[in-house]
Amino acid sequence: MQIAKVFGLMTAMTLMLVAFGQYMGGSSGAVFAFVIAMAMNFGTYWFSDRAVMRMYRAKVIGPDDAPDLYRMVDRLRQKAELPMPTVALAPAQQPNAFATGRNAEHAVVCVTVGLMDVLDARELEGVIAHELAHIKHRHMLVGTLAAAMAGAIGLFASIARWGFILGTGRDNDRGNPIVLLLMAIVAPIAAIVVQMAISRQNEFQADATAVRISGDKHGLASALRRIESAAQRVPMAVNPAGAHLAIINPFSSGHAPAFAGLFRTHPSTEDRIAALEALQL
Repeated sequence: MQIAKVFGLMTAMTLMLVAFGQYMGGSSGAVFAFVIAMAMNFGTYWFSDRAVMRMYRAKVIGPDDAPDLYRMVDRLRQKAELPMPTVALAPAQQPNAFATGRNAEHAVVCVTVGLMDVLDARELEGVIAHELAHIKHRHMLVGTLAAAMAGAIGLFASIARWGFILGTGRDNDRGNPIVLLLMAIVAPIAAIVVQMAISRQNEFQADATAVRISGDKHGLASALRRIESAAQRVPMAVNPAGAHLAIINPFSSGHAPAFAGLFRTHPSTEDRIAALEALQL
């Protein structure tokens, strides 16, 4: 179900990009913008593991540094049928975790010191399984593609707005400039909303897959409650650009108005726990 939702959202964003591109630059417009956006995002995707590790000030650890954690990751990655990821520890006191890397062979699973201090073994297992699920479903690649398309739409929108301001937009016989201006305003917002919706669906999918990996939905549900509560009390010094990778947004402010929820990178913890409880083991 989550795969179908993500596919539908990606299709909607693609159609949005194509429509905007064709209006702006004909049949080649959307392709051109997508190529430009992909080029802009490629470097970030390819070197994401190193960039995110620096954001969180994380250090790679081995089996002698945290043997229990290392063995847990190794055992769960075997159940998930994944290669052994790099294991890292971030010094932040806020309990949190993230996965990064361009593919399963270059993946990193990182937890914070605060997570190790707060969670028990059952809860920690649920979190590790969740991060391995992100790797298994290639969510880093999906997120990069969504960001690229949103970036392409934003690029078109910026060109259209400046064209309207400077009076260099398309002639009336080729398109209505007012319609183009409205598209330039609405399309980037719509693209961001779809991008955030994809991110939220990825979290639901990772939660469900984590339960299949660990065989325990209650450990992850309990971990989400603890992490959400701590995120509201314990700050984390991290670049907001890396916040969407964490299992709970490090800048979580608890409940958000319904409209603001459209721009959230993560579903509400209440919705995630409800989805977990509805799973049949």
